[in-house]
Amino acid sequence: MKKLVLLPLIATLAVAAAGSGGASTQSPAAAGSALIKCGKTRTIGMAAPLTGDAASLGLQQLRWAKFFVSRYNRAHKTKKFRLVQGDTQLPNTAQALAVAHQFASNSKILGLVGPAGSQEVQDTVAVYKAGGLAAVTGSATRVALTRSKPGKPRETPNGWFYRTVPNDDQQGARVANWIDKQLKKKRIYIIDDEEAYSQGLADQVQALLSARSGFHVSRDHVSQSVSDFSSLITRIPANTQIVYIPWQLAPKAQLFFTQLRANGKRAIVFGSDGLFAPGTFNAVGSYVSAFPIDFNSAALKAYTKSHGGKAEAFGLPSYTAALVNATAIDKACKDGKASRAEVHKFIKKTNLAKTKTLLGFSVRFLSKNAGASQGPGDMAAPADFAIFHIENGGKYVRVG
Repeated sequence: MKKLVLLPLIATLAVAAAGSGGASTQSPAAAGSALIKCGKTRTIGMAAPLTGDAASLGLQQLRWAKFFVSRYNRAHKTKKFRLVQGDTQLPNTAQALAVAHQFASNSKILGLVGPAGSQEVQDTVAVYKAGGLAAVTGSATRVALTRSKPGKPRETPNGWFYRTVPNDDQQGARVANWIDKQLKKKRIYIIDDEEAYSQGLADQVQALLSARSGFHVSRDHVSQSVSDFSSLITRIPANTQIVYIPWQLAPKAQLFFTQLRANGKRAIVFGSDGLFAPGTFNAVGSYVSAFPIDFNSAALKAYTKSHGGKAEAFGLPSYTAALVNATAIDKACKDGKASRAEVHKFIKKTNLAKTKTLLGFSVRFLSKNAGASQGPGDMAAPADFAIFHIENGGKYVRVG
């Protein structure tokens, strides 16, 4: 009985957190087809985990999206953007679903940044589509969100999901090649955190390395709710050379690293983009795969200066996701009115130069499958992942 009561309560709290953005709500279908006056202020929804276990990452995303809005608003006198925030509290997808319903029913919201987690996208994309909102995420990297494979159908409707980060197959290939060709290690222990994002990336790296000669690859898993990793660490063989943890929660990864070292095990820890969190995941000697940000960007330097010297690079693709939405909304608003259908059309046609995206590469979305792992909604080449090494003081240094 408690579970039956708890879920509606969670949904109510999430809706309250999302807020209405000053608009009366209506059915998602009505909101999706509504033609509204653009006026001076245009609205973008921001769905991210702002409280809970993943808040350290979600707040980075929010700050970067706000940074885009503040820069845009300073540069334009006759038009402005504002963000309506929705707290999804990853990994609790019930919260993400409640936010999705609220955003889909708010006709003033013309664009969407998020959701943050792959599992959140899976559970909410149908609601956003019903409301005519195309999701543009800065972090959900699960391959099946954009590309079907034998026995694994595509998990989002074509044309309703886009991402400003490369996908996990691209990431997995970079990680596997780095472990093989650069680190030259053969005994690998992979631990997923039992969520869709982590399992997909773990599957990819495991398959790639297991297919190569001489590799000994073991697989394990642990819940995101665990804080005492002693039993997990005990299962890791003493001769393990690499522990690969494609997790989403940087504080838990840092705790795992600390306990691993306290247990006397010296295997190199290798994290995924979910752990690209300088200041939180500071596991000296470890590696992390993430997108190749443009460290020379004036915008990145300005953000870092205004945020206590922290680049908070994990959140940067949400700046680009906000830019994608704003670009599409401005085009839809050219005649003074816009609908979500118009915005959706222009998102598909987005083409942003490297100098604007801050990502280290240009942004153009694929409309059909490319290569072995990319599909509609993924970014076209040269978008790919980089490798970072964590040095003394928790400094992230790009090495590949």
